[in-house]
Amino acid sequence: MNHAATELDGTERPLSRKDYQTDNDVRWCPGCGDYAVLAQFHKMLAVIGARKEEHVIVSGIGCSSRFPYYVDCYGIHSIHGRAPAIATGLKLANPDLTVWVVTGDGDGLSIGASHLLHALRRNVDVKVLLFNNRIYGLTKGQFSPTSPSGLPTRSSPGGNPDSPVHPLDFAMTAGASFVARAIDTDTTRLQAVLLAAAAHRGSVFVEILQNCPIFLDGAFDALKPAQRRIDLVDGEPMQFGGGVVGRNARGRLEALGAGDDRVLVHDVGDRDTARQLAAIDEASDLPAPFGVIYRRTRSLHHEIVAPKKRRLDIASMQRRLATSAPTA
Repeated sequence: MNHAATELDGTERPLSRKDYQTDNDVRWCPGCGDYAVLAQFHKMLAVIGARKEEHVIVSGIGCSSRFPYYVDCYGIHSIHGRAPAIATGLKLANPDLTVWVVTGDGDGLSIGASHLLHALRRNVDVKVLLFNNRIYGLTKGQFSPTSPSGLPTRSSPGGNPDSPVHPLDFAMTAGASFVARAIDTDTTRLQAVLLAAAAHRGSVFVEILQNCPIFLDGAFDALKPAQRRIDLVDGEPMQFGGGVVGRNARGRLEALGAGDDRVLVHDVGDRDTARQLAAIDEASDLPAPFGVIYRRTRSLHHEIVAPKKRRLDIASMQRRLATSAPTA
């Protein structure tokens, strides 16, 4: 049900994007991709008519983790890497809340990787937005878990010695029931992914490729041309600029010429295909996937662990404590 705003004359109107903005100064660097994500998040809340008191944003540490200050709903700016654990506790305590986790590639996939993995595998009904800029921005340009191998950074002047984590592959392996990818410069598809994430019940993982103009400008420029992107739509052919996606004799995905009749139709419930899509990296002949890669319905963590009749009744507990407290 849409939430309405009441004007001074008593009339009601649907909430707009501006109604979800706060008075806080947005403190990101000029040109940061986070601005685009924030704008689309505000728009998404207005489209679904979100009740502010029923949404909460939990963040960890990093540039992206300032997000709760800029959205007019409940928010928790928590500690490094622990946002998924705190969000799990919130959902168990109050399953009626819509809980969002905003994290970055460093916060979510380094110190927070184990918390994120378990929230996804348990199908905790939280929506994780992972902003991936392939660098530590807040701490001034060290290599992160998603930085390309060999990348010179302030902490690796001779080149990053590690192999990068692939966030989509991580989420699929962990067992997330919704996996998607968007990029900050394609606001139309970003909005569509956010709306799909909002509608899903279960563990949501959305990787948002987000440019850091200060410490790793142009990190995703190679993925912007149409020939390097598979824009996925459930029930429609998998295609990209100048070609389509099919299968080879071994059942593996491969790039085919435009108009090839072996083109695959995207099925968000096909886990095997989703695993292959999630594993595509920049060394692959296949373009990178964007959109909803995988979606399925399964039992929710809070409904198994804390069924309604056993949920903690805070008000009743407070009444019992008040009546049983010793008197002086």
